[in-house]
Amino acid sequence: MDLADYDAFQSEPSAGVIECLSKVGGTLLVLGAGGKMGPTLCRMALRAAIAGGYPLRVIAVSRFGDASTRAVFDEMGCETIAADLLDTSALTSLPDAQNIVYLAGQKFGSQHDKKQTWQMNAVLPAKVAERFPNSRFAVLSTGNVYPFSEPVTGGPLPGEPLGPVGHYAESCVAREQAFVDAAAKRGTKSSILRLNYANELRYGVLTDIARKVMKRESVDISMGAVNVLFQGDACAWTLQSLALADNPPRILNLAGPETIGIRELALWFGTLFEVPVTVKGFPAETSLLSNGAETHALFGYPRVSLYEMMLQVAAWAKSGGPISGKLTKFEVRDGRF
Repeated sequence: MDLADYDAFQSEPSAGVIECLSKVGGTLLVLGAGGKMGPTLCRMALRAAIAGGYPLRVIAVSRFGDASTRAVFDEMGCETIAADLLDTSALTSLPDAQNIVYLAGQKFGSQHDKKQTWQMNAVLPAKVAERFPNSRFAVLSTGNVYPFSEPVTGGPLPGEPLGPVGHYAESCVAREQAFVDAAAKRGTKSSILRLNYANELRYGVLTDIARKVMKRESVDISMGAVNVLFQGDACAWTLQSLALADNPPRILNLAGPETIGIRELALWFGTLFEVPVTVKGFPAETSLLSNGAETHALFGYPRVSLYEMMLQVAAWAKSGGPISGKLTKFEVRDGRF
């Protein structure tokens, strides 16, 4: 499968997405669209409107510092606006929209640039919520807001106590709180989506482990276990959550139904690639996990299973296909990203 075919595959809208976007209607503004999920999500929304036969204006907003990133949106027929959301005048000038998917945030480098991390993950969400008090939001958050848990528990469910570790996770709790406050003060409706971890061929935990094994680099297994989720499903559920936006915010976990050991993943890839596997560290008794059972009950099980993702990533790695170059840092336990 080449990248064009794969991008078409993962951006195929489900019946649920087509129905949801037909009901919420209007303009869809995607803030922070230049990241790993933005292109897939925007393409999926546009395809849903075509499949459903209804009008939908999709606007992707990002800094677009890389012209090639903006070209991806141009090619799919998506409107784009180049804007630094931290610039008040740029934020104010954005068009009003009935529906907003909020993808903006900073994770990598957060430990070394704490000021920017808190600006992006805490201050900006409050400004965005104030700018669009009457919009319906789907807000991407992270499972990092939860405490570590034993894999046998299945991970925390929405509503369980939070336990953020490090500046990144703490700032993401603040991002969520900005929309909680907006709901209380202005009645703004939103869904908050705690994700662990989106995976596609070019990026994700499976991709990180597969590449390390192929290069015969050691794999750190100290995190113990992980949840992963096909990026296409993460985007579909994000769009569908717009229909569930509420006051106070509706909180959902975006996670696959399986929990798998990191050591077991490394050994599986090693067997498939026929190379020796080197691991370092020892699996901790607890891992960064979340339980997506409620989301599965609402939207169905993922379209692509864990095993199918493993096979896809392995084939891509063996073919030498390109990757994003950004590591998930899934092994980090001290919150220092």
